[in-house]
Amino acid sequence: MNQRLVIPAVAVAALVAGELAVVLTSTSQHAELRVVAHPEASVFVLLIGWSFVGSGLMAWHRRRTSRFGVLMMAVGFAWFAAALTASNRPVLFSLGLVIAPLWIGIFLHALLSFPMGRLESRAASLIVAVYYFDVTVLQLAWVIFADVQRSQDCASCPQNVFLLSDQPAVASAILIVEQAIVGVLCLVGALVLLVQRWRNATVPLRRALAPVLVSGGVCLLVLLFTILLEPFSYATGRLVGWLGGLAFTAVPLAFLAGLLRQRLARSAVGDLVVELSETATPPDLREALSRALRDPLLQIGYWLPDSNRYVDLDGRAFDLPPAGALASTVVEHGGQRIAVLVHDASLLDDPDLIRAACAAGGLALANARLQAELRARVNELRQSQARIVEVGDAERRRLERNLHDGAQQRLLSVALRLRLVEARLASHPDEAELVAASRSELERSLQELREVAQGIHPAVLSDHGLAVALEAVVARSLVPVRLSMDLDGRLPEPIEAAVYYLVCEALTNTAKHAKASKVTVQISCSDGRALVEVADDGRGGADMAAGSGLRGLADRVAALDGRFVVSSDAGGGSAIRAEIPCG
Repeated sequence: MNQRLVIPAVAVAALVAGELAVVLTSTSQHAELRVVAHPEASVFVLLIGWSFVGSGLMAWHRRRTSRFGVLMMAVGFAWFAAALTASNRPVLFSLGLVIAPLWIGIFLHALLSFPMGRLESRAASLIVAVYYFDVTVLQLAWVIFADVQRSQDCASCPQNVFLLSDQPAVASAILIVEQAIVGVLCLVGALVLLVQRWRNATVPLRRALAPVLVSGGVCLLVLLFTILLEPFSYATGRLVGWLGGLAFTAVPLAFLAGLLRQRLARSAVGDLVVELSETATPPDLREALSRALRDPLLQIGYWLPDSNRYVDLDGRAFDLPPAGALASTVVEHGGQRIAVLVHDASLLDDPDLIRAACAAGGLALANARLQAELRARVNELRQSQARIVEVGDAERRRLERNLHDGAQQRLLSVALRLRLVEARLASHPDEAELVAASRSELERSLQELREVAQGIHPAVLSDHGLAVALEAVVARSLVPVRLSMDLDGRLPEPIEAAVYYLVCEALTNTAKHAKASKVTVQISCSDGRALVEVADDGRGGADMAAGSGLRGLADRVAALDGRFVVSSDAGGGSAIRAEIPCG
């Protein structure tokens, strides 16, 4: 059938079914049934049935992939079908006895599957399956063995055409199992599931679930109290009284109230447009979208087409969450993907609200994406610098090991052999003097080679840590140095290397240019940052632009996402300060 014709066809069928139900209840000759004993009962018959069918049509039209709307319509039609118990014709009356409680089973199914029409847990599926068995198989078994005309409540009822054998004891036992055991257990289990679902729901999901779950829970309580406190016969179609009628009428009305609230929420997108039309920073954008969608945990990821990935506002990698409590909605602007909204999955029930919010925030999100892309490129540059520094330090360590294990060891071996030769030439003073001179020159070369290796990368730094390495540097300094260190354990290797070379370069510059009488070196770590300060009392005037040493240190610190500052007034000494994240 054409989808355009579905709604009119269902509406006409509901009108006809409602009118037939009213005719049946108003012309019934067995007025002992409580539902037809009062003229106003026909009002409840129409109000309950039409409200379920109408709200089901709206739910189906709003989201046709959801079975919730179909279940709501099925409740309404099954409710009208229960009016067959008021028929004066034996066949229709007997058929009404069989299907009378079916609408309650469908109602339970719809309530536990709200809002998507799917049962999300095994417990819910089990409860619904058992209750369907209760209102179909057990109900049919009761009809087969129950002669309803023997009941005082239905003495003038038509004949039960499905009666195979009048077994009052068997029928009574079946009724007890159907109502007092299976029915009560299923209703209690459903109430427990509703409470658990409410407790586990997020704030946006609670807002969406509240109207239907609260009114539906009241209906289950009414059914439960009716069974426990005021038993009624299945011959009455399990129709409850005024309280039950009001409670069941409230369910579709609560659903419609929820739809109205969503409509009002969409109208609030206009405020979002006004808010974003003003100058707003990206954090304000997230807060504005969060308010418009009523999701305090909303997150935004910005799309980088060049690298085919999402980043957050700071340019860091943004990973989409796995399917579950959170959902993702891609935002496009000008036909191009610009961002993704990660929000509560319950917002998928109102796609118009999400589309409106995305459209309102499209331009602002596009501008924020440019900032996020810029920050991502800066982060990539910093990471590239850090990798270059790391590779350089690794190469320094390799060269130092090669010099130590190769050239130094061979030269040391040669020096030892020359010493042996010198000892053997004790009787030849001229030759011994020549060998001694050669040995001394070789030892000086070996010492220079050790100093070169130490400058490339000090082995003591890798083996014993920053404190021991700097103590060795201070001991070799030509200017008196007061070293103060407040560290709790070792720092990461790249940071230790940066601090070591910074102190070495600062002491070298002080010795060469500052004409200082003392130097103070302070190193500490607090709030996740390593702080290094080297100050002297020399003539000052240090300038990073004047040489490559300080510029290299600044680049090394910047590669570690740190800050490097040089303060040097003429005649007032110099101070080098660096802050490097170490958390």
